[in-house]
Amino acid sequence: MMDGLSDTTLMRLGIGVLAVLVFLVIFLTSRSRQAQGRRLAAAEASSRVEPSLREAIEADDEVAVAEGTGESLAGRVASAIGSRPVPEYDKIVSIYLVARAGQAIAGPDLVVAAEKAGLVYGHMNIFHRMVDQHPELGPIFSVANLVKPGHFDLRTIKELQTPGVNFFITLPGPLSALDAWDTLLPTAQRMAELLDAVLLDEERNALGRQRIANIRDEMRAYDRAREKTTIRPGR
Repeated sequence: MMDGLSDTTLMRLGIGVLAVLVFLVIFLTSRSRQAQGRRLAAAEASSRVEPSLREAIEADDEVAVAEGTGESLAGRVASAIGSRPVPEYDKIVSIYLVARAGQAIAGPDLVVAAEKAGLVYGHMNIFHRMVDQHPELGPIFSVANLVKPGHFDLRTIKELQTPGVNFFITLPGPLSALDAWDTLLPTAQRMAELLDAVLLDEERNALGRQRIANIRDEMRAYDRAREKTTIRPGR
């Protein structure tokens, strides 16, 4: 276990991890839309100039409410971004970004860091890293809140204080497993730097060089196994 994390923080992380697992089950088993409808929605969303999340939280009560439903316009625009074209998966790779002992990550700071790191707000009200110019392929990885139920509400983002966030890859995805990991890691490192936070592995130990190397080996092995299943006998 990493030195410097208080028992209270570890307990909060444990509760948060359980909440995220429940959230992932809901997220990944939700009924998928028709493939054509998803492609059309993604194409429509990608053709828009998305409002800055920073502008959304600064506008606060001035953000337009759509059709009296209580849902912000920014939320409606982003809702299709980050949905998976194929809901089936067979592996999840996860790491955590957590505040230092005795601290928390503020919602507005998280939004700014996410934008600087190239994430977009979208499906299930969480952050995603999309394939450039091809959002219809689904997210390379996603980022959920460690505080249940795991999402981020832009309407109350100014009040958010969270112990951390969960970066996760669901495989198979739009990129190879290794390429997805090599996209996630520098993003997580950049956000850790911006937020003065700490990266932990799936066992909530410090994410050091050896563990990073091990994860890369696991991703290579996954890719090799996938390649074998796609090669037909006699080819």
